[in-house]
Amino acid sequence: MPRAGERREALRLLLVARRSAVDVRREALSQLRAIIVTAPESLREQLRRLSTGALLDRCSRLRRTPSGADELATRLVLRSLARRIQAATLEAAELEQEILGHVCALAPTLLDEPGIGPIVAAQLIVAWSHHGRLRSEACFARLAGVAPVPASSGKTQRHRLSRGGDRQLNRALHTIALHRRHHDPATRDYIARRVAEGKTAREATRLVKRYLARHLYRLLEQQPAMT
Repeated sequence: MPRAGERREALRLLLVARRSAVDVRREALSQLRAIIVTAPESLREQLRRLSTGALLDRCSRLRRTPSGADELATRLVLRSLARRIQAATLEAAELEQEILGHVCALAPTLLDEPGIGPIVAAQLIVAWSHHGRLRSEACFARLAGVAPVPASSGKTQRHRLSRGGDRQLNRALHTIALHRRHHDPATRDYIARRVAEGKTAREATRLVKRYLARHLYRLLEQQPAMT
């Protein structure tokens, strides 16, 4: 049975590998779409209106045909990029399944929270690390870069978000906040109330992130300690 420390290190490595696969997929997909724009007319018309899934399937099966050098090269490059995207997509999915297993062992209750899937949960666990590492939820908020920083000017009293801290953890909290802002009625009502009180939408979102840092830190601290 893996120890908790071993699982957390496994999560960190798996996240790095998955992030790399996602980056490869994103870059290759961007390149594929750019090449289609400048492809020979006959080929472009076949591909330009396809959905992403259909496009990748079609491009991955392109064959060498008796044609001009530019169209032949375009076909080969599109096929190569499509297969690279498909391989990176499969790799990312397999890594996510591995991540899910470790998350379920370390902090399964995170997955019950709105807006938290295996990847976000893993990032929270890796940043938090273990019981006692961060002495308070305020420390966790500072680590996440969501602790309010005074930014008052003259008679205007306001705060802004910190630009420091763990940016991957900050991104995880931002992902949760965006999901809840669009899908969670309680979060939408809270933001609307804060805006009605004079806050900007950005300031209201900052308050949501600060709440999430406090809530999720407590949730992590409540997880049973694993040996």
